[in-house]
Amino acid sequence: MRTIITFIILLTITLLGFAQPYEHQYLVKVGDTAPDFVINEISGNSYKLSDLRGSVVMLQFTASWCSVCIKEMPYIENEIWQVGKDKGLKVIGIDLDEPIDKVKEFAKRTKVTYPLALDPEGAIFYQYAQKPAGVTRNVIVDRKGKIIALTRLFNKDEFDSMKKVIFEELDKK
Repeated sequence: MRTIITFIILLTITLLGFAQPYEHQYLVKVGDTAPDFVINEISGNSYKLSDLRGSVVMLQFTASWCSVCIKEMPYIENEIWQVGKDKGLKVIGIDLDEPIDKVKEFAKRTKVTYPLALDPEGAIFYQYAQKPAGVTRNVIVDRKGKIIALTRLFNKDEFDSMKKVIFEELDKK
């Protein structure tokens, strides 16, 4: 009986994800202040995330080898970036641990016009997600620097919910 109870307790702990404090292996949650970092775009622009306060920011964690990222990028480009860029939205694709030449080629191949930035050794990504966590995740930050939405992988319903959060936030003045 004791063995069964111990097994049930261990199974419950595992299923509830106590080893993973937040959903989808995130280290942050909605309501947290977004961890600050320096953004180094492949264009040469460099600034801190905190410099974007006053804008709604979408951080898209991506990589050239990620097929789900590549599937999601046209939706971000057409349904979020092109619609929101003149309303105060900033979208930044943060490429996980790839050299600048590869990221530039990735930008050409995907035809995105929003900026892509470098994340050597995952220094940015690992402030937001656990080390074994995968890319294809989006973090939406409000004008005050608070996280207002988190997504993982590409699910059209979740994407549409994230889009709603972005545009509701953009409509606030």
